[in-house]
Amino acid sequence: MADGRIELGKARILVSNDDGIGSPGIKLLEEIARELSPDIWVVAPEQEQSAASHSLTTRRPLRMSEVAERRYAVDGTPTDCVMLAVKHLLRDRRPHLVLSGINAGGNVGEDLTYSGTVAAAMEATLLDIPAIALSQHFIDGDPIPWETAERFAPEIIRRLTELPWPEHTLINVNFPADTMENIRGVAVTSQGKRAIADNLTKRFDPRGRPYYWIGPVREDGVAEPGTDLAAINQKQVSVTPIYLNLTNIPVLASLKKVFG
Repeated sequence: MADGRIELGKARILVSNDDGIGSPGIKLLEEIARELSPDIWVVAPEQEQSAASHSLTTRRPLRMSEVAERRYAVDGTPTDCVMLAVKHLLRDRRPHLVLSGINAGGNVGEDLTYSGTVAAAMEATLLDIPAIALSQHFIDGDPIPWETAERFAPEIIRRLTELPWPEHTLINVNFPADTMENIRGVAVTSQGKRAIADNLTKRFDPRGRPYYWIGPVREDGVAEPGTDLAAINQKQVSVTPIYLNLTNIPVLASLKKVFG
């Protein structure tokens, strides 16, 4: 880095995700990363880990296998992958940037608390490495418009890394579910909040015993302007800074008055 900025041409970039090492999204992100720097490493889960959140494997050993040159699969979570890459595989020269994705499906609003894609970027941030999570929205039943992410991701990454990187902050990028010619630019947004419809279904197996299925999030109402949700609905690429210090400062001050 120079003055807190990342020199992409000289940077070591780690690519990870939650959809798994064989997913089309991580292959696209690896191709994009190779356009930016020659020093690219991929460490991702063996199997899909969607909605794994920021979980860490602590009750069993982890295994990491080399599937190709500078490409490794881990039988664990996205958080495991970033930790193994930074603290073991690349310990002699840490990554300058972590790219997570490109996720098949959006990560906006409350999704961030569940997302393994965002969790990989979160782990990098906790390890003091700049990180960007990238997700491509799509409509069920339609082809995933990967060309939209392919078109916009390189320039967004370049612009972000030209800025001094903010402390304790990851950048969450979401591409709308439309073809690139219909995208209406880039919006810098805050994290939104949805009015979530019921997505829990109760059913019965052939023996009459109940089971439950958590389905995709269904939204009610209108997204608040300026949020990631509103941007995606308006066919804009959403760029959201996510701060990892979760302390509510105004409440902290009031609690100090109560407890002294």
